[in-house]
Amino acid sequence: MQAFTRLNGLVAPLDRANVDTDAIIPKQFLKSIKRSGFGPNAFDEWRYLDHGEPGMDNSKRKLNPDFVLNKPRYQGASILLTRENFGCGSSREHAPWALEDFGFKVIVASSFADIFYNNCFKNGMLPIVLPAHAVDALFDAVSGQVGYQLNIDLEKQIVMTPDGKTYTFEVDKVRKHNLLNGLDDIGLTMQQQNKIKAFETKHKLAQPWLFS
Repeated sequence: MQAFTRLNGLVAPLDRANVDTDAIIPKQFLKSIKRSGFGPNAFDEWRYLDHGEPGMDNSKRKLNPDFVLNKPRYQGASILLTRENFGCGSSREHAPWALEDFGFKVIVASSFADIFYNNCFKNGMLPIVLPAHAVDALFDAVSGQVGYQLNIDLEKQIVMTPDGKTYTFEVDKVRKHNLLNGLDDIGLTMQQQNKIKAFETKHKLAQPWLFS
């Protein structure tokens, strides 16, 4: 997993509350467990004018011009600004896979569904909870300025606006450590590789019949 320390990125506003995981990645795309390739189908039902199915050539599908993430000013955004209870619904890990593959590294909201929030950290994304009034102010700023960017510093736990205003956010120290060092569950396990090998050697000597 790639380490996350700082990000200065373009912000895209998704001004909707209670966005569930089926909206983020519809159920028909859950057949694959490769963790990659879901970006073109993120927000599929809002993003395209036709019904999407696995295997379709998305480059030939007609985009919905009214959907905010299709607007030219938000192309290349790495920060998603949204409303409360983002990621509610089913616990599918495909939702953060799709958002990460779309290009988002940070999601800012006033609240998240618990399982989705946890899954973001496991997949190298930083979900940031800010007070509702701060989220409101950011929505106003993004709509009023083309190319609006935020500076995210995980080490200092701050969000900085272009005019120098800062918002602080909380993050669990273990999750913070893992993101800063690019460690997912497998990476954490591999840090104990020497102890694992020592246990396996001892186990084989003590109970060799299990390995014959």
